[in-house]
Amino acid sequence: MSKFILILVTSPDINLARSLAKAALEPKLAACANIIPSIESHYWWKDKLEKEREVLILFKTVEENIPELEQTICNLHTYDNPEFIAIPITSGNQKYLNWLSENTN
Repeated sequence: MSKFILILVTSPDINLARSLAKAALEPKLAACANIIPSIESHYWWKDKLEKEREVLILFKTVEENIPELEQTICNLHTYDNPEFIAIPITSGNQKYLNWLSENTN
């Protein structure tokens, strides 16, 4: 049985977020990408505290797709150091998890 994963990726704008979602969905590296169009991110970058508006993408996938999905996101992303965080999904609606499994490589 596949281990299900939630991937968090931030983007500077909606157009890049949509491009990243499409790049992940077309080859079925992810079954779903939710785009949250506006978040406010506070973070350290090059010894300076920063604050920016960003877009958050939530990818639902399976563990075996993580390396290729990460490579795809990093190759297309405009950030020097894009966020790519994998969180295990420990439980969920079985019908949804079956759908997720059926719609990923």
